[in-house]
Amino acid sequence: MTHRLFNDAKLNIAIKAARRASRIITRAARDLDILEIQKKDVHDYVTNVDREAEDAIVEILREATPDFAIIAEERGVIPPNQGGGEWRWIVDPLDGTTNFMHGFPQYAVSIALARQQQVELGVIYDPNRNELFAAARGQGAYLNEKRLRVAPRRKLDDALIGTGFPFRRFQDADSYLAIFRELMQKTAGIRRPGAASLDLAYVAAGRLDGFWEFGLAPWDMAAGSLLIVEAGGLVTDREGEADYLDKGHIVAGAPKIFPALLSIVQAHLNPPLSA
Repeated sequence: MTHRLFNDAKLNIAIKAARRASRIITRAARDLDILEIQKKDVHDYVTNVDREAEDAIVEILREATPDFAIIAEERGVIPPNQGGGEWRWIVDPLDGTTNFMHGFPQYAVSIALARQQQVELGVIYDPNRNELFAAARGQGAYLNEKRLRVAPRRKLDDALIGTGFPFRRFQDADSYLAIFRELMQKTAGIRRPGAASLDLAYVAAGRLDGFWEFGLAPWDMAAGSLLIVEAGGLVTDREGEADYLDKGHIVAGAPKIFPALLSIVQAHLNPPLSA
């Protein structure tokens, strides 16, 4: 890597950790028959590969930044060795576990670094396509060596929109289906591949024009949200505010598509604009 973004020491730590985890995932993908699977909740699974990949990430992050907190999907909050934890890593070792379990090649490693409430860098690595998405605040977003910009499309009816089905918060299902129904009629198409981090990276890369989903965790959104912002897009919660990492609801898109997408999302919330 030669462009200036990858001179960032913290970003290179995250890249190293993501690549280490991806090697574990790729080896395991060759023999899914011996995968150890546990059910955490309804439609929510964890495998031994999730845990092994997370352990590898945590080991690298902890060795390089012992005074940073780590928030990891499987292990929860890992406090810093000392200090107040102003910096915190946000880690999803295998986003798209259900896809991975079935051999469906749409999953990724996602690592972000936040300072207090602001995400400062993000890395999403897709081991199936060897695609490394990376962003640092104020320095742009990249896919491997290529600078990313969100899609230039101006009209919602030409837009391809990504989403994720509500699988944790079924109380949002009616609102979600109403949004889905309207967007089916007013867009070029809707896609649901099943790994939110990659969906957000695809918005940054211009492969999707927008994205919405409810009931996500911070590790699903942190890295991808910064990629979109650094690629020139917009990201809010479903109320149009900036606290999507806390509330777990996200709407994102290219500047000309985002307002129409957010308006349709808000029109079908029940109760209206409820968090």
